[in-house]
Amino acid sequence: MTNIRVLIADDQVMVRQGFTVLLDAEPGIEVVGQAVDGADAVAKVAELRPDVVLMDIRMPGLGGIEATRRITAPPAPPAPPAAAVRVLILTTFDLDEYVYEALRAGASGFLLKDASAAELAHAVRVVATGEALLAPAVTRRLITEFARLTRAPRPPRPDRAGGLTERETEVLGLIAQGLSNAEIAERLVVAEQTVKTHVGRILAKLGLRDRTQAAVFAYETGLVRPAGD
Repeated sequence: MTNIRVLIADDQVMVRQGFTVLLDAEPGIEVVGQAVDGADAVAKVAELRPDVVLMDIRMPGLGGIEATRRITAPPAPPAPPAAAVRVLILTTFDLDEYVYEALRAGASGFLLKDASAAELAHAVRVVATGEALLAPAVTRRLITEFARLTRAPRPPRPDRAGGLTERETEVLGLIAQGLSNAEIAERLVVAEQTVKTHVGRILAKLGLRDRTQAAVFAYETGLVRPAGD
């Protein structure tokens, strides 16, 4: 089985070295490089083609948000499509004002820097499979809070829903609440494989890359309202 290749981008050498030690000790995970800032991260991604980038959100020069945007942007034609590189944002604060913008820029989730070794390894494995790291309650709170703070209230925009069926719209709303496929299946009393099929169709119809982007889309179009609205 191929190891998950990880690049660590942080301007603090102790953070980079600490995460490298923790992840290299995990079976199936290999740290292939370190980057000292956002520009270095973009260059190292092009050189090393990692599966996952652990990206510090606050770095001098090119920051984590713009680096994430560049790393996750599709290649300009006529360049062939490249394998997706997932970005996992590292932050010190669970309600960092920049994290929501990083999710909008293409990050697949975020993790606090004081996460345990087990939490760190789990996060890397989750985003490497193409899933979004949306399960923790703190992530749901962050998306909900900053969707409300950064966007004025707006009516739902059915025209933006890309022709979703009623059931697909329902699944999208549950994704935005941070539910996993298993939790959605239990809520809707359907098979988990059925949920996976719905999720795939939602992403395809909306032209979105993963569940994080789907959640952001749901809030920003008014299909789902932040708690308290």
